[in-house]
Amino acid sequence: MRIANLRGRAVVVVGAGDGAGAGTADRAVDVADASAGRFGPDPQSLVGDWDAFTAWAATADLSAGEPFEVAELGAPVPRPRQVFAIGLNYAEHAAEAGYPPDATPVTFTKFPSCIVGPDTVVPLPEGHVDWEVELVVVIGAEAHRVPRERAWDHVAGLTIGQDLSERITQLQGSAPQFSLGKSFPGFGPTGPWLVTPDEFADRDDLAITADLSGERMQGSRTSFMLYDVPELIARLSAVCPLLPGDLIFSGTPSGIGNRRTPQRFIRPDDVLVSSIEGIGALETRFAAAS
Repeated sequence: MRIANLRGRAVVVVGAGDGAGAGTADRAVDVADASAGRFGPDPQSLVGDWDAFTAWAATADLSAGEPFEVAELGAPVPRPRQVFAIGLNYAEHAAEAGYPPDATPVTFTKFPSCIVGPDTVVPLPEGHVDWEVELVVVIGAEAHRVPRERAWDHVAGLTIGQDLSERITQLQGSAPQFSLGKSFPGFGPTGPWLVTPDEFADRDDLAITADLSGERMQGSRTSFMLYDVPELIARLSAVCPLLPGDLIFSGTPSGIGNRRTPQRFIRPDDVLVSSIEGIGALETRFAAAS
């Protein structure tokens, strides 16, 4: 099942689209209308009542719907209470960054105000803005001290994220400012929709890529993560409760701009397209800040 945010309303996306965007056969079924008000229109409230929603959707008539455009979609989870981000979670990225893999996932946050949806134009601040394609995990049920074998039970779905970073802000000073440098307005594109785990042939092994203005920059598989989704949930929930609607940006493969020779950073008019197998594509455009 694909869940999206269409003009601020929760919808189920149905049809024969190929997942690369809003396919010509894709339609959006308004959840509040289809459920006769059992569930409200707010996409954020939907993940807060996830078990009840999925039980309803399993038997609901979702045959009707309206065509839509990707430009009309917002972030699948627009107002997460907590956003966890994992660094150096692919061995080849840890190597290019000059850090050996750690015994504990490197964890920081992206402040929730940076979260936006697909098909967004992001104003570029001064500095060096870099790209990182990431699989984003959406929590559907509170998780606290959850063992890895039960971790997937707490996942509502998966989506695509772009962990944009302004490297000067991030790396200035005697200690890195990871969270600050990664939280400028628009620096957390997500989407185009949330896909429930049952939709994937192998939810632990998905192709993941990033293209910048037509050039392939990153390409890997999520099975190469040092800490997979169950392990991340187990490690994070051992410290603090994960709440419904929380996001986990699970880390990026190698190929980021500040580790290329010569370095390459995002410029005005660049287009970043990030893709994950079984989810689709997330496109972000960039413009000079006014």
